[in-house]
Amino acid sequence: MTKPALSAIVPVTERLHDVESLYWAYKVGIEAVGMAYEFIYVLDGDFPEALSALQGLRQKGEPIKIIALAKWFGEAAALTIGFAEAAGDIFVTLPAYPQIVPDEISRLVAGLKDYDMVIARRFPRRDSILNVIQSKVFHFLLNTMIAVPFHDLGCGVRALKRRVAEELNIYGDQHRFLPLLAAQQGFKVLELDAAQAKEDTFKRVYSPGVYIRRMLDILTIAFIVKFTRKPLRFFGLIGSFTLALGTLGAVYLAIERLYFGGALADRPALVLAVLMMVLGFQTIAVGLIGELIIFTHTKDVKEYRVERIVE
Repeated sequence: MTKPALSAIVPVTERLHDVESLYWAYKVGIEAVGMAYEFIYVLDGDFPEALSALQGLRQKGEPIKIIALAKWFGEAAALTIGFAEAAGDIFVTLPAYPQIVPDEISRLVAGLKDYDMVIARRFPRRDSILNVIQSKVFHFLLNTMIAVPFHDLGCGVRALKRRVAEELNIYGDQHRFLPLLAAQQGFKVLELDAAQAKEDTFKRVYSPGVYIRRMLDILTIAFIVKFTRKPLRFFGLIGSFTLALGTLGAVYLAIERLYFGGALADRPALVLAVLMMVLGFQTIAVGLIGELIIFTHTKDVKEYRVERIVE
């Protein structure tokens, strides 16, 4: 049996389209690439109907590997397992529901000739105005904290080389930030416009908890990208600001007591100033401890990537 050169990884999580019809659509797009291929479906939880449909496709001779997880672990975990089980040197991640027209897949893979990862941007967007606003707000907030050259991180269609997946570690809900993490590691990432699937245009409204989690995800990725190897810059900035406010407050109260006869007893402002000074010192100390940890493990942490050596 020919070893597949391309592995299409489909994480099946919370949202799910008709498995069989979507597989045939994806297969047309993958076959257009012109490589030997395999499909890897990672079932993130209990999906009996999807499992049955995939087993039926396998019995028909389709090159499908099915990985069923014991319970829900999240899309990042599903992708990580899919990467580990894939045999190809090129990976294509595909959502379990339509996002782009499958014919666009071959263009993404062709882009790997000059890039390490190519991601799809659904453009022009055919969504409702609510979907577009949500996407723009998400990317605006992210761009406010870190420079983001991408416009549709919510699209799960990506083509990447094996070495990218091997060097990246994702967890939680970091799957949508895969291009950012790859770019941080020095990989070349390209975003291509791709025609949006007509099935992907329904209005998406989430619970308040989802929006809160997205905000926390943005804060997390901003910290990872900017301060993972420089924790003192983050904690030192916050600690210095807090310490300065507490010190100014304490100095003001001391001057008032020494020169204007003001009383310090029963002054909540004094307690607040002292607390802010202590909090500032503690926050800076956390940053210093983080720097010590980074320094201790410097030999184990590679913060660069060699693209080529010319001799």
